[in-house]
Amino acid sequence: MDERSKGTADGRVDAATEAFVTHRNLLFTVAYEMLGSAADAEDVLQETWLRWTGVDLDSVRDPRAYLVRTTTRQALTRLRTLRRRKESYVGPWLPEPLLTAPDVAEDVELAESLSMAMLLVLETLAPTERAVFVLREVFDLDYEEIAQAVGKNPDAVRQIAHRARKHVAARRPRDTASPSDTRAALHAFQRAVETGDLQNLLDVLAPDVVLLTDGGGVVRAALAPVVGAGKVAGVLARISGAVSLLPTYVNGHPALVLGRAGEIDTVLATRIDDGRVTGLYAVRNPEKLSRMTEEIVLHR
Repeated sequence: MDERSKGTADGRVDAATEAFVTHRNLLFTVAYEMLGSAADAEDVLQETWLRWTGVDLDSVRDPRAYLVRTTTRQALTRLRTLRRRKESYVGPWLPEPLLTAPDVAEDVELAESLSMAMLLVLETLAPTERAVFVLREVFDLDYEEIAQAVGKNPDAVRQIAHRARKHVAARRPRDTASPSDTRAALHAFQRAVETGDLQNLLDVLAPDVVLLTDGGGVVRAALAPVVGAGKVAGVLARISGAVSLLPTYVNGHPALVLGRAGEIDTVLATRIDDGRVTGLYAVRNPEKLSRMTEEIVLHR
């Protein structure tokens, strides 16, 4: 290869890399919201990158649209495989917790779309419905662009979007408190867990609070939801003093990381409404905590 050809090739690689890096956060969020797994989202991005490097950039009119389309198709393929795996999952399945910056909580729409509660609602959608909902409602893509991504015509996409929107609206969690009220409630919740005081726990837990624990059959976890303030308080009181508590932000909302013997034992995401904890999502499956472990160490 002569120097001119080598320079041209290097220029194309640089242009491809720049375009991918520019849109990487968007692509990761699309994949994560479709899959509920940061590890699988990263795999999807790797597959998207490999396909992107083989594309003639001169033939691509809109790199962002092309990359979103490729990411969506790869995520759809993986989502169908994951759904089959979840059918044999031991106990409740929860999304892989995603460490987020505090300012994400200030973006109400993004924080809601990333929340554990919303991701569990999205789990009830069929794969194509989930893709259409995420691309339309979260990222506001037009129907024509979504149609290309999911392999449907725009009219069909409109119908799917309407159906998905109606489905989600019927199951959408109640409005949450403001970020400042949420932080205050989490602080009270943390104090109650640290002391193990049952009354303090009952004061901060909503009467109908639900605790979901994901151990994946690998570590000890409740195999069914724990419902009601009394039962949930009893579970939380038993861990008082046995773990350290580190407040952080997970999936756009304040959360607690429970440490034991210097290792992450559980990531406890919360849902708070009207100043009380209404939902607790305890991720204990070690496979879902490996990424969080690396990031928590980096941010200490």
